[in-house]
Amino acid sequence: MKKNTGKSIGAVFAGLVFIVITHTGTDALLESIGVLPKGHLNVASGLVLVVLLYRAVFSLLGCYVTAKLAPQNPMKHALILGSIGVVLSAAGAIATANMNLGPAWYAWSLAAISLPVAWLGGKLYVIRERK
Repeated sequence: MKKNTGKSIGAVFAGLVFIVITHTGTDALLESIGVLPKGHLNVASGLVLVVLLYRAVFSLLGCYVTAKLAPQNPMKHALILGSIGVVLSAAGAIATANMNLGPAWYAWSLAAISLPVAWLGGKLYVIRERK
């Protein structure tokens, strides 16, 4: 394996780990203080939108981290992470479709925003690096 291949995999993995930890940690925190119910999102749409918003922000930051750590082509690395997000979100939406864990639009929204959020995270890194 080439040196840059390992660094590329590490960059994407680091962004993915950041996203998983921040999503899971925030969910757990909000569940522990009673803002979210445990194990499902059968709540008002406004609260679901708040969850979608913080997940988008954390995903953007994770893609930024990936772009920053990428040995080259930061935007490509951010978009690879975004593509992983599309696949994982779609798989989650399909797997939980009949489980009544929350509105279907929420699960599919995560898949729909993954690439635009990844692009934005990569773009923000590229813009900051030009300065």
